[in-house]
Amino acid sequence: MDSRKEQQLAALNEWSRNTMMETLQIVFTDMGDDYLTATMPVDSKVHQPLGMLHGGASAALAESLGSCLSNIVIDRTKYAAVGTNLTCNHLKSKREGTVTGTARLLRKGKSLHYTEIEIRDEKNALICHATMSNMVITI
Repeated sequence: MDSRKEQQLAALNEWSRNTMMETLQIVFTDMGDDYLTATMPVDSKVHQPLGMLHGGASAALAESLGSCLSNIVIDRTKYAAVGTNLTCNHLKSKREGTVTGTARLLRKGKSLHYTEIEIRDEKNALICHATMSNMVITI
């Protein structure tokens, strides 16, 4: 991995300190011009009462990825990307291990970003499919 990418990922992970992302142990692991990837462990901290991954934890991973991706592709000295809509389809249960989410920009407009997020397990099974809209606002 090149040093610039390593620095950007380290900055994203530092940006996540003292937030829900840190609480859920979400770690950004890869990025490119139009995508961002992160992992999240699946254990009792993110379970619902039946012992499976809580849909809200999947949604938090999806929204974290979608929001951060939008924010790293804009000039943050002038703008901020804020989530306006998140739709999640929970497709498969998960009890333990790790999930990996990847957000991809499908539309990068001046004022609206539309992102697709896939959350997969270690066997590449699709756990959750999400889409997200972000408005780009002037700060």
